Amino acid sequence: MNSIISVLVAYNQFLFAQIQQLLLFIVKNIPLKSSKYDITSPKYNKLTVDKLPLLVKPEIERTYDYKVLLNNFRIHSGKELKPVKPRKGNITPPDVICPHCGAPSIYIYDNTGGRGQFLCKVCDNTFFKSSPKPKLGVFYCPFCGNILVRKKDRKHFNIHKCVNKNCSFYLENLRKLPPEDLAEYQQDKHKFKLHYIYREFTIDYFRIDLSSLPKGATNLNFRNFSSHIMGLCLTYHVNLGLSTRATARALLEVHGVNISHTTVANYAKTAAALVKPFVDDYDYKPTNYLAADETYTKVKGVRHYVWFVMDALKKSILGYQISNTRDVGPCILAMRMAFSKFKEFPGKALKFAADGYTAYKLAQQQFMLQDMDFNLIQVIGLTNEDPVSEEYRWLKQIIERLNRTFKFSYQITNGYGSGEGSNNHVALFVAYYNFLRPHPYTYWQPLNSIPELESIPNMPAKWQKLIELSQQLILSKQAVC
Repeated sequence: MNSIISVLVAYNQFLFAQIQQLLLFIVKNIPLKSSKYDITSPKYNKLTVDKLPLLVKPEIERTYDYKVLLNNFRIHSGKELKPVKPRKGNITPPDVICPHCGAPSIYIYDNTGGRGQFLCKVCDNTFFKSSPKPKLGVFYCPFCGNILVRKKDRKHFNIHKCVNKNCSFYLENLRKLPPEDLAEYQQDKHKFKLHYIYREFTIDYFRIDLSSLPKGATNLNFRNFSSHIMGLCLTYHVNLGLSTRATARALLEVHGVNISHTTVANYAKTAAALVKPFVDDYDYKPTNYLAADETYTKVKGVRHYVWFVMDALKKSILGYQISNTRDVGPCILAMRMAFSKFKEFPGKALKFAADGYTAYKLAQQQFMLQDMDFNLIQVIGLTNEDPVSEEYRWLKQIIERLNRTFKFSYQITNGYGSGEGSNNHVALFVAYYNFLRPHPYTYWQPLNSIPELESIPNMPAKWQKLIELSQQLILSKQAVC
Protein backbone atom coordinates (compact mmCIF):
# COMPACT_ATOMS: atom_id res chain seq x y z
CA MET A 1 0.00 0.00 0.00
CA ASN A 2 2.79 2.39 0.92
CA SER A 3 4.59 1.62 -2.33
CA ILE A 4 1.48 2.56 -4.36
CA ILE A 5 1.14 5.87 -2.53
CA SER A 6 4.80 6.70 -3.06
CA VAL A 7 4.47 5.92 -6.78
CA LEU A 8 1.40 8.18 -7.09
CA VAL A 9 3.15 11.01 -5.25
CA ALA A 10 6.16 10.70 -7.53
CA TYR A 11 3.90 10.65 -10.58
CA ASN A 12 2.09 13.80 -9.39
CA GLN A 13 5.41 15.55 -8.93
CA PHE A 14 6.36 14.56 -12.47
CA LEU A 15 3.08 15.98 -13.80
CA PHE A 16 3.61 19.25 -11.92
CA ALA A 17 7.06 19.57 -13.47
CA GLN A 18 5.64 18.97 -16.95
CA ILE A 19 2.89 21.55 -16.40
CA GLN A 20 5.47 24.09 -15.24
CA GLN A 21 7.52 23.55 -18.38
CA LEU A 22 4.43 23.91 -20.56
CA LEU A 23 3.51 27.18 -18.85
CA LEU A 24 7.00 28.54 -19.42
CA PHE A 25 6.78 27.56 -23.08
CA ILE A 26 3.41 29.29 -23.47
CA VAL A 27 4.63 32.48 -21.81
CA LYS A 28 7.75 32.64 -23.98
CA ASN A 29 6.28 31.66 -27.34
CA ILE A 30 2.50 32.20 -27.36
CA PRO A 31 1.07 35.68 -26.68
CA LEU A 32 -1.65 35.53 -24.08
CA LYS A 33 -3.47 38.50 -25.58
CA SER A 34 -3.61 38.79 -29.33
CA SER A 35 -3.38 42.21 -30.87
CA LYS A 36 -6.67 43.83 -31.80
CA TYR A 37 -7.54 46.01 -34.72
CA ASP A 38 -7.39 49.70 -34.01
CA ILE A 39 -10.87 50.96 -34.83
CA THR A 40 -9.55 54.53 -34.71
CA SER A 41 -7.39 53.84 -37.76
CA PRO A 42 -8.38 55.77 -40.91
CA LYS A 43 -9.01 52.39 -42.52
CA TYR A 44 -12.15 52.12 -40.38
CA ASN A 45 -13.26 55.72 -40.79
CA LYS A 46 -16.21 54.55 -42.88
CA LEU A 47 -17.77 53.54 -39.57
CA THR A 48 -17.40 57.04 -38.12
CA VAL A 49 -19.40 60.24 -38.55
CA ASP A 50 -17.63 63.53 -39.19
CA LYS A 51 -18.79 66.71 -37.55
CA LEU A 52 -21.31 69.03 -39.19
CA PRO A 53 -20.17 71.21 -42.09
CA LEU A 54 -20.31 74.98 -42.24
CA LEU A 55 -23.24 76.61 -44.01
CA VAL A 56 -21.30 79.78 -44.78
CA LYS A 57 -17.69 80.29 -45.72
CA PRO A 58 -15.55 80.45 -42.57
CA GLU A 59 -14.10 83.73 -41.43
CA ILE A 60 -10.68 84.57 -42.78
CA GLU A 61 -7.78 84.33 -40.37
CA ARG A 62 -5.53 87.37 -40.35
CA THR A 63 -2.22 86.27 -41.86
CA TYR A 64 -0.58 89.67 -42.49
CA ASP A 65 -0.01 92.95 -40.69
CA TYR A 66 -0.73 95.94 -42.89
CA LYS A 67 1.83 98.06 -41.03
CA VAL A 68 4.57 95.57 -41.88
CA LEU A 69 3.40 95.46 -45.49
CA LEU A 70 3.39 99.26 -45.72
CA ASN A 71 6.90 99.38 -44.29
CA ASN A 72 8.11 96.73 -46.77
CA PHE A 73 6.56 98.70 -49.63
CA ARG A 74 8.33 101.86 -48.49
CA ILE A 75 11.68 100.04 -48.27
CA HIS A 76 11.40 98.42 -51.69
CA SER A 77 9.86 101.33 -53.62
CA GLY A 78 11.26 104.25 -51.68
CA LYS A 79 7.86 105.89 -51.32
CA GLU A 80 4.70 105.64 -49.27
CA LEU A 81 1.69 103.65 -50.45
CA LYS A 82 -1.03 106.16 -51.21
CA PRO A 83 -4.63 105.66 -50.07
CA VAL A 84 -7.16 104.57 -52.67
CA LYS A 85 -9.13 106.96 -54.83
CA PRO A 86 -12.81 105.97 -55.05
CA ARG A 87 -13.93 104.76 -58.46
CA LYS A 88 -17.01 106.46 -59.86
CA GLY A 89 -17.95 107.79 -56.46
CA ASN A 90 -18.05 104.36 -54.75
CA ILE A 91 -16.69 105.31 -51.36
CA THR A 92 -15.70 102.53 -49.01
CA PRO A 93 -17.53 102.78 -45.65
CA PRO A 94 -15.20 103.84 -42.82
CA ASP A 95 -15.97 100.76 -40.72
CA VAL A 96 -14.60 98.34 -43.34
CA ILE A 97 -11.33 96.67 -42.32
CA CYS A 98 -9.39 94.11 -44.34
CA PRO A 99 -9.67 90.72 -42.61
CA HIS A 100 -6.40 89.54 -44.16
CA CYS A 101 -4.06 92.27 -42.93
CA GLY A 102 -6.17 94.69 -40.87
CA ALA A 103 -5.79 97.64 -43.24
CA PRO A 104 -8.27 100.50 -42.64
CA SER A 105 -10.87 101.67 -45.16
CA ILE A 106 -8.58 104.29 -46.75
CA TYR A 107 -6.63 101.44 -48.40
CA ILE A 108 -9.67 99.46 -49.56
CA TYR A 109 -11.53 99.63 -52.89
CA ASP A 110 -15.23 99.04 -53.32
CA ASN A 111 -14.53 96.34 -55.86
CA THR A 112 -18.06 95.65 -57.14
CA GLY A 113 -19.74 99.03 -56.97
CA GLY A 114 -21.69 98.59 -53.76
CA ARG A 115 -22.50 94.87 -54.14
CA GLY A 116 -20.47 93.80 -51.12
CA GLN A 117 -17.00 92.80 -52.34
CA PHE A 118 -13.92 94.83 -51.43
CA LEU A 119 -10.28 94.82 -52.57
CA CYS A 120 -7.41 95.62 -50.23
CA LYS A 121 -4.65 97.70 -51.86
CA VAL A 122 -2.12 96.66 -49.20
CA CYS A 123 -2.31 92.85 -49.41
CA ASP A 124 -4.19 92.59 -52.74
CA ASN A 125 -6.91 90.27 -51.37
CA THR A 126 -10.66 90.45 -51.92
CA PHE A 127 -13.24 89.95 -49.18
CA PHE A 128 -16.80 90.68 -48.11
CA LYS A 129 -17.71 93.03 -45.31
CA SER A 130 -20.12 90.51 -43.83
CA SER A 131 -20.39 86.80 -44.38
CA PRO A 132 -22.51 85.96 -47.41
CA LYS A 133 -25.90 84.37 -46.82
CA PRO A 134 -26.04 80.57 -46.81
CA LYS A 135 -26.71 79.08 -50.22
CA LEU A 136 -29.11 76.18 -50.55
CA GLY A 137 -27.23 72.91 -50.98
CA VAL A 138 -23.78 74.50 -50.51
CA PHE A 139 -21.67 73.28 -47.59
CA TYR A 140 -18.14 74.14 -46.51
CA CYS A 141 -15.55 71.87 -44.98
CA PRO A 142 -15.11 72.76 -41.28
CA PHE A 143 -11.38 72.01 -41.51
CA CYS A 144 -10.24 73.86 -44.64
CA GLY A 145 -13.23 76.00 -45.65
CA ASN A 146 -13.49 74.60 -49.18
CA ILE A 147 -16.87 73.97 -50.76
CA LEU A 148 -17.92 70.33 -50.48
CA VAL A 149 -18.47 68.47 -53.74
CA ARG A 150 -21.65 66.42 -54.13
CA LYS A 151 -20.38 62.95 -54.98
CA LYS A 152 -23.22 60.44 -54.55
CA ASP A 153 -27.01 60.42 -54.44
CA ARG A 154 -28.55 57.79 -52.20
CA LYS A 155 -32.20 56.98 -51.62
CA HIS A 156 -32.67 59.27 -48.63
CA PHE A 157 -29.48 61.35 -48.54
CA ASN A 158 -26.72 62.90 -50.63
CA ILE A 159 -23.01 62.53 -49.90
CA HIS A 160 -20.85 65.66 -50.03
CA LYS A 161 -17.07 65.33 -49.95
CA CYS A 162 -14.12 67.65 -49.43
CA VAL A 163 -11.71 66.94 -52.29
CA ASN A 164 -9.04 69.39 -51.15
CA LYS A 165 -5.72 67.50 -50.99
CA ASN A 166 -4.35 70.16 -48.62
CA CYS A 167 -7.21 69.83 -46.12
CA SER A 168 -5.89 69.31 -42.60
CA PHE A 169 -8.44 66.53 -42.01
CA TYR A 170 -7.20 64.57 -45.03
CA LEU A 171 -3.52 65.15 -44.27
CA GLU A 172 -3.92 64.03 -40.66
CA ASN A 173 -5.70 60.82 -41.67
CA LEU A 174 -3.08 60.19 -44.34
CA ARG A 175 -0.33 60.64 -41.78
CA LYS A 176 -1.92 58.06 -39.47
CA LEU A 177 -1.79 55.34 -42.11
CA PRO A 178 0.88 52.71 -41.35
CA PRO A 179 3.21 51.78 -44.23
CA GLU A 180 1.31 48.61 -45.16
CA ASP A 181 -2.03 50.46 -45.25
CA LEU A 182 -0.47 53.32 -47.19
CA ALA A 183 0.63 50.90 -49.89
CA GLU A 184 -2.88 49.44 -50.01
CA TYR A 185 -4.35 52.94 -50.17
CA GLN A 186 -2.28 53.71 -53.26
CA GLN A 187 -3.75 50.63 -54.95
CA ASP A 188 -7.38 50.72 -53.71
CA LYS A 189 -8.34 54.16 -52.48
CA HIS A 190 -12.02 53.25 -52.30
CA LYS A 191 -11.32 51.01 -49.29
CA PHE A 192 -10.34 53.99 -47.15
CA LYS A 193 -12.14 57.11 -46.00
CA LEU A 194 -9.59 59.85 -45.51
CA HIS A 195 -11.49 62.88 -46.79
CA TYR A 196 -14.20 64.72 -44.88
CA ILE A 197 -17.73 63.72 -45.93
CA TYR A 198 -21.19 64.92 -44.97
CA ARG A 199 -24.54 63.20 -45.49
CA GLU A 200 -27.32 65.60 -46.43
CA PHE A 201 -30.68 63.97 -45.76
CA THR A 202 -33.39 64.65 -48.31
CA ILE A 203 -36.26 63.57 -46.02
CA ASP A 204 -37.34 65.78 -43.15
CA TYR A 205 -37.90 63.24 -40.40
CA PHE A 206 -39.10 66.02 -38.10
CA ARG A 207 -42.24 66.62 -40.17
CA ILE A 208 -43.46 63.03 -40.04
CA ASP A 209 -46.54 62.72 -37.85
CA LEU A 210 -45.94 60.42 -34.88
CA SER A 211 -49.42 60.68 -33.35
CA SER A 212 -51.57 59.46 -36.23
CA LEU A 213 -53.62 56.32 -35.66
CA PRO A 214 -52.29 53.18 -37.32
CA LYS A 215 -54.26 51.19 -39.86
CA GLY A 216 -56.98 49.03 -38.41
CA ALA A 217 -58.38 51.57 -35.93
CA THR A 218 -61.99 50.38 -35.79
CA ASN A 219 -64.80 50.34 -33.27
CA LEU A 220 -65.15 47.41 -30.90
CA ASN A 221 -68.48 45.90 -31.83
CA PHE A 222 -68.77 42.50 -30.18
CA ARG A 223 -71.20 40.26 -32.04
CA ASN A 224 -70.30 36.74 -30.96
CA PHE A 225 -68.15 37.42 -27.88
CA SER A 226 -68.03 39.91 -25.03
CA SER A 227 -65.33 42.41 -24.11
CA HIS A 228 -64.22 39.99 -21.39
CA ILE A 229 -63.27 37.44 -24.07
CA MET A 230 -61.20 40.10 -25.80
CA GLY A 231 -59.45 40.77 -22.48
CA LEU A 232 -58.72 37.06 -22.15
CA CYS A 233 -57.31 37.00 -25.68
CA LEU A 234 -54.95 39.88 -24.92
CA THR A 235 -53.90 38.32 -21.62
CA TYR A 236 -52.92 35.04 -23.23
CA HIS A 237 -51.52 36.59 -26.39
CA VAL A 238 -49.55 39.51 -24.93
CA ASN A 239 -48.97 38.81 -21.23
CA LEU A 240 -48.17 35.12 -21.62
CA GLY A 241 -46.65 35.39 -25.08
CA LEU A 242 -48.86 32.79 -26.78
CA SER A 243 -49.40 32.80 -30.52
CA THR A 244 -52.87 33.49 -31.88
CA ARG A 245 -53.46 29.77 -32.52
CA ALA A 246 -52.24 28.81 -29.05
CA THR A 247 -54.45 31.54 -27.56
CA ALA A 248 -57.52 30.21 -29.37
CA ARG A 249 -56.73 26.70 -28.16
CA ALA A 250 -56.25 27.87 -24.56
CA LEU A 251 -59.61 29.64 -24.59
CA LEU A 252 -61.28 26.48 -25.85
CA GLU A 253 -59.60 24.05 -23.45
CA VAL A 254 -59.56 26.27 -20.35
CA HIS A 255 -62.65 28.47 -20.72
CA GLY A 256 -64.74 26.49 -23.19
CA VAL A 257 -64.82 29.39 -25.67
CA ASN A 258 -64.66 28.29 -29.30
CA ILE A 259 -62.89 31.18 -31.03
CA SER A 260 -60.77 31.22 -34.16
CA HIS A 261 -57.18 32.44 -34.28
CA THR A 262 -58.26 35.00 -36.89
CA THR A 263 -60.63 36.59 -34.39
CA VAL A 264 -57.80 36.70 -31.84
CA ALA A 265 -55.61 38.47 -34.41
CA ASN A 266 -58.39 40.96 -35.19
CA TYR A 267 -58.85 41.71 -31.49
CA ALA A 268 -55.10 42.32 -31.16
CA LYS A 269 -55.12 44.53 -34.24
CA THR A 270 -57.96 46.71 -32.96
CA ALA A 271 -56.62 46.84 -29.41
CA ALA A 272 -53.20 47.95 -30.67
CA ALA A 273 -54.76 50.75 -32.72
CA LEU A 274 -56.78 51.98 -29.74
CA VAL A 275 -54.13 51.63 -27.03
CA LYS A 276 -51.30 53.29 -28.96
CA PRO A 277 -52.48 56.93 -28.48
CA PHE A 278 -52.72 56.44 -24.73
CA VAL A 279 -49.27 54.86 -24.54
CA ASP A 280 -47.67 57.57 -26.67
CA ASP A 281 -49.34 60.56 -24.95
CA TYR A 282 -48.90 59.43 -21.34
CA ASP A 283 -46.90 61.78 -19.11
CA TYR A 284 -43.97 59.56 -18.11
CA LYS A 285 -41.98 62.39 -16.49
CA PRO A 286 -38.71 61.00 -17.88
CA THR A 287 -35.32 61.43 -16.29
CA ASN A 288 -32.17 62.67 -18.01
CA TYR A 289 -30.80 59.16 -18.58
CA LEU A 290 -32.05 57.46 -21.73
CA ALA A 291 -30.81 54.28 -23.38
CA ALA A 292 -31.43 53.11 -26.95
CA ASP A 293 -30.82 49.96 -28.92
CA GLU A 294 -32.18 48.05 -31.87
CA THR A 295 -33.14 44.40 -32.10
CA TYR A 296 -34.74 42.40 -34.86
CA THR A 297 -37.89 40.55 -35.80
CA LYS A 298 -38.84 38.61 -38.90
CA VAL A 299 -41.72 39.41 -41.21
CA LYS A 300 -42.42 36.71 -43.80
CA GLY A 301 -38.94 35.38 -43.16
CA VAL A 302 -37.27 38.75 -43.85
CA ARG A 303 -35.41 40.51 -41.06
CA HIS A 304 -36.97 43.71 -39.74
CA TYR A 305 -35.71 45.94 -36.95
CA VAL A 306 -37.29 47.24 -33.76
CA TRP A 307 -35.86 50.41 -32.23
CA PHE A 308 -36.37 51.05 -28.52
CA VAL A 309 -35.60 54.15 -26.46
CA MET A 310 -36.22 53.77 -22.74
CA ASP A 311 -35.81 55.72 -19.54
CA ALA A 312 -32.82 53.99 -17.98
CA LEU A 313 -33.83 54.92 -14.44
CA LYS A 314 -37.61 54.51 -14.52
CA LYS A 315 -37.43 51.65 -17.07
CA SER A 316 -40.39 52.89 -19.17
CA ILE A 317 -40.26 52.56 -22.96
CA LEU A 318 -40.51 56.10 -24.35
CA GLY A 319 -39.94 55.57 -28.07
CA TYR A 320 -40.23 52.67 -30.48
CA GLN A 321 -40.25 52.10 -34.23
CA ILE A 322 -40.33 49.13 -36.59
CA SER A 323 -38.53 49.27 -39.93
CA ASN A 324 -37.34 46.99 -42.68
CA THR A 325 -33.97 48.74 -42.84
CA ARG A 326 -31.38 49.58 -40.21
CA ASP A 327 -30.84 53.17 -41.31
CA VAL A 328 -31.03 56.50 -39.57
CA GLY A 329 -34.68 57.30 -40.44
CA PRO A 330 -36.46 55.03 -37.93
CA CYS A 331 -33.75 55.83 -35.41
CA ILE A 332 -34.66 59.53 -35.60
CA LEU A 333 -38.38 58.75 -35.34
CA ALA A 334 -37.89 56.62 -32.22
CA MET A 335 -35.75 59.34 -30.65
CA ARG A 336 -38.34 61.99 -31.56
CA MET A 337 -41.03 59.93 -29.87
CA ALA A 338 -38.90 59.66 -26.73
CA PHE A 339 -37.89 63.33 -26.69
CA SER A 340 -41.53 64.40 -27.07
CA LYS A 341 -42.14 63.08 -23.55
CA PHE A 342 -40.11 65.99 -22.13
CA LYS A 343 -42.13 69.09 -21.36
CA GLU A 344 -38.87 71.02 -21.70
CA PHE A 345 -35.98 69.47 -23.57
CA PRO A 346 -33.01 69.14 -21.16
CA GLY A 347 -30.33 69.81 -23.78
CA LYS A 348 -26.78 68.80 -22.88
CA ALA A 349 -27.98 67.59 -19.49
CA LEU A 350 -29.57 64.63 -21.28
CA LYS A 351 -27.32 61.56 -21.33
CA PHE A 352 -28.34 59.36 -24.24
CA ALA A 353 -26.59 55.98 -24.19
CA ALA A 354 -26.37 53.77 -27.28
CA ASP A 355 -23.96 51.42 -28.97
CA GLY A 356 -21.35 52.39 -31.53
CA TYR A 357 -23.70 52.19 -34.52
CA THR A 358 -23.29 55.27 -36.73
CA ALA A 359 -27.05 55.86 -37.03
CA TYR A 360 -27.13 57.38 -33.55
CA LYS A 361 -24.34 59.82 -34.38
CA LEU A 362 -26.08 60.82 -37.61
CA ALA A 363 -29.35 61.24 -35.71
CA GLN A 364 -27.59 63.46 -33.18
CA GLN A 365 -26.44 65.71 -36.03
CA GLN A 366 -29.99 66.04 -37.32
CA PHE A 367 -31.23 66.99 -33.86
CA MET A 368 -28.43 69.54 -33.57
CA LEU A 369 -29.77 71.18 -36.74
CA GLN A 370 -33.10 71.48 -34.88
CA ASP A 371 -31.38 73.13 -31.88
CA MET A 372 -31.82 69.96 -29.82
CA ASP A 373 -28.29 69.07 -28.81
CA PHE A 374 -27.72 66.36 -26.21
CA ASN A 375 -24.92 64.27 -24.78
CA LEU A 376 -24.58 61.09 -26.86
CA ILE A 377 -22.71 58.33 -25.02
CA GLN A 378 -21.64 55.43 -27.22
CA VAL A 379 -20.78 52.25 -25.34
CA ILE A 380 -18.53 50.27 -27.65
CA GLY A 381 -18.41 46.48 -27.81
CA LEU A 382 -19.02 43.93 -25.09
CA THR A 383 -15.99 44.72 -22.95
CA ASN A 384 -14.88 47.94 -21.32
CA GLU A 385 -12.00 48.94 -23.58
CA ASP A 386 -12.35 52.68 -22.91
CA PRO A 387 -13.29 54.83 -19.88
CA VAL A 388 -16.64 55.90 -21.37
CA SER A 389 -17.78 52.31 -21.90
CA GLU A 390 -16.67 51.38 -18.41
CA GLU A 391 -18.57 54.26 -16.81
CA TYR A 392 -21.81 53.88 -18.73
CA ARG A 393 -21.93 50.12 -19.35
CA TRP A 394 -24.84 49.83 -16.92
CA LEU A 395 -27.03 51.95 -19.21
CA LYS A 396 -26.40 49.62 -22.12
CA GLN A 397 -27.10 46.56 -19.99
CA ILE A 398 -30.54 47.91 -19.07
CA ILE A 399 -31.64 48.24 -22.69
CA GLU A 400 -30.17 44.81 -23.45
CA ARG A 401 -32.42 43.32 -20.75
CA LEU A 402 -35.38 44.98 -22.44
CA ASN A 403 -34.37 43.36 -25.73
CA ARG A 404 -34.28 39.95 -24.08
CA THR A 405 -37.73 40.52 -22.61
CA PHE A 406 -39.07 41.50 -26.02
CA LYS A 407 -37.41 38.49 -27.67
CA PHE A 408 -39.19 36.21 -25.20
CA SER A 409 -42.57 37.56 -26.30
CA TYR A 410 -41.58 37.56 -29.97
CA GLN A 411 -39.87 34.21 -30.48
CA ILE A 412 -43.01 32.23 -29.68
CA THR A 413 -44.61 33.68 -32.81
CA ASN A 414 -41.89 32.37 -35.16
CA GLY A 415 -42.06 35.66 -37.05
CA TYR A 416 -44.95 37.71 -38.38
CA GLY A 417 -47.01 37.30 -41.50
CA SER A 418 -47.16 41.02 -42.25
CA GLY A 419 -45.63 44.32 -41.25
CA GLU A 420 -48.94 45.31 -39.71
CA GLY A 421 -48.79 42.27 -37.46
CA SER A 422 -45.36 43.25 -36.17
CA ASN A 423 -46.55 46.82 -35.54
CA ASN A 424 -49.55 45.57 -33.59
CA HIS A 425 -47.46 43.23 -31.48
CA VAL A 426 -44.89 45.90 -30.58
CA ALA A 427 -47.61 48.43 -29.69
CA LEU A 428 -49.32 45.91 -27.39
CA PHE A 429 -45.99 44.85 -25.91
CA VAL A 430 -45.12 48.46 -25.01
CA ALA A 431 -48.56 48.98 -23.44
CA TYR A 432 -48.19 45.81 -21.39
CA TYR A 433 -44.58 46.58 -20.41
CA ASN A 434 -45.29 50.15 -19.29
CA PHE A 435 -48.68 49.77 -17.58
CA LEU A 436 -49.55 46.15 -16.79
CA ARG A 437 -46.41 44.08 -16.32
CA PRO A 438 -45.07 43.77 -12.73
CA HIS A 439 -41.42 44.78 -12.38
CA PRO A 440 -38.91 44.08 -9.60
CA TYR A 441 -37.78 47.71 -9.89
CA THR A 442 -41.18 48.83 -8.54
CA TYR A 443 -41.53 45.95 -6.06
CA TRP A 444 -43.56 43.87 -8.51
CA GLN A 445 -45.93 46.66 -9.39
CA PRO A 446 -46.42 48.24 -12.85
CA LEU A 447 -43.91 50.89 -13.86
CA ASN A 448 -46.59 53.56 -14.27
CA SER A 449 -49.46 53.54 -11.84
CA ILE A 450 -52.91 54.35 -13.24
CA PRO A 451 -55.52 54.89 -10.49
CA GLU A 452 -58.32 53.45 -12.62
CA LEU A 453 -56.45 50.13 -12.90
CA GLU A 454 -55.37 49.70 -9.28
CA SER A 455 -58.72 48.48 -7.99
CA ILE A 456 -59.31 46.02 -10.85
CA PRO A 457 -58.63 42.45 -9.63
CA ASN A 458 -57.81 40.59 -12.86
CA MET A 459 -55.80 41.17 -16.01
CA PRO A 460 -58.57 40.82 -18.66
CA ALA A 461 -60.52 43.59 -16.95
CA LYS A 462 -57.38 45.76 -16.83
CA TRP A 463 -56.96 45.40 -20.58
CA GLN A 464 -60.57 46.46 -21.06
CA LYS A 465 -60.10 49.50 -18.83
CA LEU A 466 -56.88 50.49 -20.58
CA ILE A 467 -58.67 50.39 -23.93
CA GLU A 468 -61.53 52.43 -22.49
CA LEU A 469 -59.12 55.11 -21.23
CA SER A 470 -57.49 55.26 -24.64
CA GLN A 471 -60.88 55.61 -26.33
CA GLN A 472 -61.68 58.54 -24.04
CA LEU A 473 -58.37 60.15 -25.02
CA ILE A 474 -59.12 59.72 -28.72
CA LEU A 475 -62.59 61.24 -28.31
CA SER A 476 -61.18 64.21 -26.39
CA LYS A 477 -58.65 64.84 -29.17
CA GLN A 478 -61.36 64.63 -31.81
CA ALA A 479 -63.47 67.13 -29.85
CA VAL A 480 -60.58 69.60 -29.77
CA CYS A 481 -60.01 69.26 -33.50
